Amino acid sequence: MAETEFRATGVRIGRRLRSLTRAGQVRIAGGRLELLTSSGREIDSAPLTEVSAGQPWFVPEDKALATVNGTRYSLTLGERDPAPGEAGPPAASRFIEAVRQATGRFKRS
Repeated sequence: MAETEFRATGVRIGRRLRSLTRAGQVRIAGGRLELLTSSGREIDSAPLTEVSAGQPWFVPEDKALATVNGTRYSLTLGERDPAPGEAGPPAASRFIEAVRQATGRFKRS
Protein backbone atom coordinates (compact mmCIF):
# COMPACT_ATOMS: atom_id res chain seq x y z
CA MET A 1 0.00 0.00 0.00
CA ALA A 2 1.32 3.44 -0.90
CA GLU A 3 2.21 5.73 1.95
CA THR A 4 -0.41 8.37 2.66
CA GLU A 5 0.75 11.95 2.18
CA PHE A 6 -1.23 14.99 3.35
CA ARG A 7 -0.40 18.66 3.64
CA ALA A 8 -2.52 21.64 4.64
CA THR A 9 -1.49 25.25 5.16
CA GLY A 10 -3.39 28.13 6.70
CA VAL A 11 -4.63 25.89 9.51
CA ARG A 12 -5.76 27.32 12.84
CA ILE A 13 -4.34 25.05 15.56
CA GLY A 14 -5.59 25.32 19.11
CA ARG A 15 -5.38 23.48 22.41
CA ARG A 16 -8.34 23.84 24.74
CA LEU A 17 -9.30 27.53 24.66
CA ARG A 18 -5.86 28.71 23.54
CA SER A 19 -4.97 29.37 19.90
CA LEU A 20 -1.42 28.22 19.14
CA THR A 21 -1.33 29.54 15.56
CA ARG A 22 -3.76 30.98 13.05
CA ALA A 23 -1.82 30.03 9.93
CA GLY A 24 -0.15 26.73 10.79
CA GLN A 25 0.63 23.65 8.79
CA VAL A 26 -0.43 20.03 9.12
CA ARG A 27 1.68 17.35 7.42
CA ILE A 28 1.50 13.59 7.19
CA ALA A 29 4.67 12.13 5.72
CA GLY A 30 6.98 9.26 6.47
CA GLY A 31 4.50 7.68 8.89
CA ARG A 32 4.37 10.79 11.11
CA LEU A 33 1.94 13.62 11.74
CA GLU A 34 3.48 17.07 12.25
CA LEU A 35 1.74 20.19 13.51
CA LEU A 36 3.79 23.27 12.62
CA THR A 37 3.54 27.03 13.05
CA SER A 38 3.46 29.29 9.99
CA SER A 39 7.23 29.74 10.29
CA GLY A 40 7.79 25.95 10.32
CA ARG A 41 8.48 25.56 14.05
CA GLU A 42 7.15 22.28 15.41
CA ILE A 43 4.20 22.42 17.78
CA ASP A 44 3.90 18.65 18.13
CA SER A 45 4.58 15.51 16.14
CA ALA A 46 4.13 11.79 16.58
CA PRO A 47 4.13 8.52 14.70
CA LEU A 48 0.71 7.88 13.20
CA THR A 49 0.26 4.94 15.57
CA GLU A 50 0.03 7.53 18.39
CA VAL A 51 -2.49 9.77 16.57
CA SER A 52 -6.26 9.72 16.39
CA ALA A 53 -8.50 12.10 14.48
CA GLY A 54 -12.21 12.70 14.35
CA GLN A 55 -14.99 15.19 13.90
CA PRO A 56 -17.72 15.49 16.53
CA TRP A 57 -21.22 16.03 15.20
CA PHE A 58 -21.53 19.47 16.81
CA VAL A 59 -18.62 21.22 15.05
CA PRO A 60 -18.59 22.85 11.60
CA GLU A 61 -17.35 20.85 8.60
CA ASP A 62 -14.02 22.67 8.47
CA LYS A 63 -12.99 21.59 11.99
CA ALA A 64 -11.35 18.40 13.21
CA LEU A 65 -10.01 17.14 16.51
CA ALA A 66 -6.65 15.38 16.64
CA THR A 67 -5.08 13.66 19.62
CA VAL A 68 -1.28 13.62 19.33
CA ASN A 69 0.71 11.91 22.10
CA GLY A 70 -2.30 12.24 24.39
CA THR A 71 -2.74 15.98 23.77
CA ARG A 72 -5.96 17.07 22.05
CA TYR A 73 -5.75 19.76 19.37
CA SER A 74 -8.53 21.48 17.47
CA LEU A 75 -7.78 22.09 13.80
CA THR A 76 -9.66 24.46 11.52
CA LEU A 77 -8.86 23.51 7.94
CA GLY A 78 -10.13 25.73 5.15
CA GLU A 79 -10.35 28.92 7.17
CA ARG A 80 -8.73 31.30 4.70
CA ASP A 81 -9.77 32.08 1.12
CA PRO A 82 -7.36 30.75 -1.48
CA ALA A 83 -5.35 33.22 -3.53
CA PRO A 84 -6.02 33.34 -7.28
CA GLY A 85 -4.52 30.29 -8.93
CA GLU A 86 -4.01 28.52 -5.61
CA ALA A 87 -5.99 25.50 -4.49
CA GLY A 88 -7.77 25.93 -1.18
CA PRO A 89 -6.73 24.06 1.94
CA PRO A 90 -7.94 20.46 2.21
CA ALA A 91 -11.17 19.84 4.10
CA ALA A 92 -11.20 18.37 7.59
CA SER A 93 -12.78 15.18 6.25
CA ARG A 94 -9.77 14.62 3.96
CA PHE A 95 -7.43 15.04 6.95
CA ILE A 96 -9.40 12.54 9.04
CA GLU A 97 -9.50 10.07 6.17
CA ALA A 98 -5.75 10.43 5.59
CA VAL A 99 -5.04 9.64 9.26
CA ARG A 100 -7.37 6.64 9.20
CA GLN A 101 -5.87 5.26 5.99
CA ALA A 102 -2.33 5.73 7.24
CA THR A 103 -3.07 3.96 10.51
CA GLY A 104 -5.18 1.23 8.90
CA ARG A 105 -8.38 2.28 10.68
CA PHE A 106 -11.10 2.48 8.07
CA LYS A 107 -14.57 3.75 8.86
CA ARG A 108 -17.21 1.76 7.03
CA SER A 109 -20.72 3.14 6.68
